[in-house]
Amino acid sequence: MAARRVLVAGGGIVGLATAWKLARLRPGTEVVLLEKEPGVGRHQSGNNSGVLHAGLYYRPGSAKARLAVAGIREMVAFCAAHGVPHERCGKLVVAADESERPALMALLERGRANGLAGLELLDAAGMREVEPHVAGVAGVRVPEEGIVDYPAVCRVLAKLVQDEGGRVVTGAEVLRLRGGNGSGWTAETRAGDFGGDFLVTCGGLHADRLMAMAGERPDVRIVPFRGEYHVLKPEREHLVRHLIYPVPDARFPFLGVHFTRRIGGGIEAGPNAVLALAREGYRRGRVNARDLADTLRFPGLWRFAARHARMAAMELRRSFSRGAFARSLQRLVPEVRAADLAPGGAGVRAQAMRADGTLVEDFAFAERPHALYLLNAPSPAATASLAIGGEIAARVVLQLDT
Repeated sequence: MAARRVLVAGGGIVGLATAWKLARLRPGTEVVLLEKEPGVGRHQSGNNSGVLHAGLYYRPGSAKARLAVAGIREMVAFCAAHGVPHERCGKLVVAADESERPALMALLERGRANGLAGLELLDAAGMREVEPHVAGVAGVRVPEEGIVDYPAVCRVLAKLVQDEGGRVVTGAEVLRLRGGNGSGWTAETRAGDFGGDFLVTCGGLHADRLMAMAGERPDVRIVPFRGEYHVLKPEREHLVRHLIYPVPDARFPFLGVHFTRRIGGGIEAGPNAVLALAREGYRRGRVNARDLADTLRFPGLWRFAARHARMAAMELRRSFSRGAFARSLQRLVPEVRAADLAPGGAGVRAQAMRADGTLVEDFAFAERPHALYLLNAPSPAATASLAIGGEIAARVVLQLDT
């Protein structure tokens, strides 16, 4: 088997998992992972809620459903094997009133169709046995879900890539990509030039730009949405034991604010979803002129905003009003007050959007001779990262061996 070199652009959790799976699946392949930051997992992988998603929400047969269900089980086993802090504490999805019961039942059936184990339909009294301070008329308990330290997963994966003979090069922002015509690729980076026979991009917030840099014309645009969190003050953390989520509003593409216990301690509440003014805009005041211009010039954004104007206004109001944020949380836990909340962190979701304003809801790959581009990998990509990496690795090896 001839030795080949694969370049993986992007050192988030999916890029790391891909590099590790490649090195294991095809021994002798030289894998070089290029990450622009000083360390791995610095963006979506290290700025999320730390939840292990079991696959309850996703359309049966979709890549999200398939890879989330397989991915959470593989991730739990990985964490156990490598000493990564994690806990399968379970999640409660709550129907706040009777109008939400049909959607809750649809979620239950979807979860069963996706193969989730141990799902329970609970009445109001049953819910309060799990979460004593919760409100609502019914709930679904998802025992497979939990919490994990994703930055620790990234650090372990980086070590494993190197243990398998691969390289993890940080400070290596890709500035230009040359090749792709069968003669190999050259990635010009801030850390020097790197050549390879095959290119994989797992660029997250810059996925569309990396694909364009490779000479392609992606038919979607990454639109960044900032998700802002509050935390419960320590004296009020007793109000939430595990994970409490609402029934998603089918009219809006995000899950809604919820409660999450963190693996390192504390309770987060959120996130909302507001347009970020920079692709790496973790702070409200962070503006990147290029990112903002790209977003505002994109017709899909305006079509999306027109379609979801009322919900977008609600999300924006929650961004600036702790009282409005608290009122949304009270549908799940009525005892929560605005005074119980303190500012938390924020993450930015890299969401692929079409020109007609619709969101790409599933994981999206674009495969070419000698290249594979991961174009859309929002939640539950962290949970499913090992499964996604395995799928990408299998596709790459098939090309390398053909």
